[in-house]
Amino acid sequence: MKRMLSGIKPTGQLTLGNYIGALRNFVKYQDEYEMYVFIANLHCITEYQDPQDLRKNLTDAVALYLACGLDPNKSTIFLQTDVRAHAQLGYIMACNTYLGELNRMTQFKDKQAKGEKNMTAGLYTYPSLMAADILLYQANYVPVGEDQKQHVELTRDIAQRMNNKYGDLFTIPEPLVAKVGARIMSLQDPSKKMSKSDETNKGCIYLLDDLKVARKKIMSAVTDSVGVIQLDKENQPGLYNLIEIASSISDRSMEDIADEFKNEGYGKLKGYVADVVCAELEKIQNRYHEIIESKTLEKVLNEGAIKAAKIADETLQNVEKTIGLEIKY
Repeated sequence: MKRMLSGIKPTGQLTLGNYIGALRNFVKYQDEYEMYVFIANLHCITEYQDPQDLRKNLTDAVALYLACGLDPNKSTIFLQTDVRAHAQLGYIMACNTYLGELNRMTQFKDKQAKGEKNMTAGLYTYPSLMAADILLYQANYVPVGEDQKQHVELTRDIAQRMNNKYGDLFTIPEPLVAKVGARIMSLQDPSKKMSKSDETNKGCIYLLDDLKVARKKIMSAVTDSVGVIQLDKENQPGLYNLIEIASSISDRSMEDIADEFKNEGYGKLKGYVADVVCAELEKIQNRYHEIIESKTLEKVLNEGAIKAAKIADETLQNVEKTIGLEIKY
């Protein structure tokens, strides 16, 4: 069975965008692949996080992974820091990554262009650690959103470079980008991705949002003045985003939804999208509360870490031995 790996960085509460772009796909993939899913807590601290908030976000992320349908009997679920090989291979990856490559990474470039100060070295070398996250498990596939595809491409470049220098150390991973829902946009500014860092808190739906709040956000979503329901991403990005959200959750085609509401007003479509989203959130939230109350998270993470570490440590040991770091008498 082919192996797949992915993770989410929970610097805030998980969003509907995280669910559509990542978690729903993880659930589907766990029946097709040997699935490894981790909570990327090392990546969280490239910027300051209040320790109490971070701990809560990490706990909620694990519970929501399970609430969304990930099965610990099918998927290996673990915290990044519980497998120490991530940080160790991350440094080795940084030593095999060129400055020019890191300078071109979108996340760093965007922050630099905005004139942000006090950016950390961890933010800069984030892609090298992400390469280690992937390569440790000899993953064949990595499901990503459009904005993360660049990281997998860099991972492939680093892996090829090291394989050419030292022999076949790593499996070269392939990115998998969903055809629908790979990049869910803000409800208030459809030119931007739905983000946990949304300052207005109106453009982003969180998985643990009160259902009335979630419905209000959808009904207040920015659309346009065209007045026609059709699939026109360029001229009607807000409307297109709403239809894509409903399509992703309901598993109906975007064309089918657009056709159903083509003679209706925007309000009717928004109401339908709100119904679909709130029904899904209600199921997730009910399951989330059951999981939190059951106190099973520690067991899931401990078992996941043991299984993940076995593969990660083997990869790390082979890399260290091959590149000459180990001394054998």
